[in-house]
Amino acid sequence: MGKKTGVVRSKMTCRNGLITLIALGLSWWPLQSETSSPPDTVFLEEMTWPEVRQAIDHGKTTIIIPTGGTEQNGPHMVLGKHNLIVRYTAERIARSLGDALVAPVLPYVPEGDIDNPEGHLDFPGTITLPERYFIKVVEYAARSLKLHGFKTIVLIGDSGGNWNGLKIVRDALNQEWAGEDINVYYIPEYNRGGRFRKWLLSRGETEKQIGSHAGIMDTSVMMAVDPAMVRPEKMAPSYRFAETGVQGDPTRATAAYGEQGLKFQIEDTVRKIRLLSCTTGSGS
Repeated sequence: MGKKTGVVRSKMTCRNGLITLIALGLSWWPLQSETSSPPDTVFLEEMTWPEVRQAIDHGKTTIIIPTGGTEQNGPHMVLGKHNLIVRYTAERIARSLGDALVAPVLPYVPEGDIDNPEGHLDFPGTITLPERYFIKVVEYAARSLKLHGFKTIVLIGDSGGNWNGLKIVRDALNQEWAGEDINVYYIPEYNRGGRFRKWLLSRGETEKQIGSHAGIMDTSVMMAVDPAMVRPEKMAPSYRFAETGVQGDPTRATAAYGEQGLKFQIEDTVRKIRLLSCTTGSGS
């Protein structure tokens, strides 16, 4: 009997000890999650939920929702151009602001009517999302982020086809959340065209060479962000968009041009966000 009793006591002791260790672990883990150094990232997808909560609690209450696109960019540039560029710029915008994080890039955006394809949809690999669904995806991303404590929601679109939908989301949510301490901003200054185009013209490039798609601007910026995503041997000037997907002269593009274009884009966006943040209830 004594031997059997000793075995039972031993099992109970081990079980009690295990329960104690689990209890200690459960009480210790959240403390470590809250007090450990946060990772050096601004991307939500690279963070755990306790890290996001800690960031919000420490004042990072601005969130950027970047929208890209999956579309043809001529024979010389990858389909993910918009996604790669907007991820790059969103990180630098967030770090410049100091109180911002970045939501995952939305790669599916309006690219035309799939039942009547034209434009980019005439080229293999382009993916379209009807605008009404694009609006809903952005809207519910914003609603989710508001739920968890973000106060300023910034919408940026690297593709022109995104801009109208982003304005609609901004207007609808700002109207619904009027009176709450929440602001949704759409930033038209993020558009690559403005200052960059003028600067290129001042350097002797022509409107025709700059073009409107996969020409000097887009190609230069992609070369600065990730040159491996550009095929220099495939570059050629083209003004027959329907045949090549290019409208401009990408052979004039340089990484140095691209760095200047990115600088304009990031500076203008940060400046606009700060201006809006100082204007109560603007949401413009």
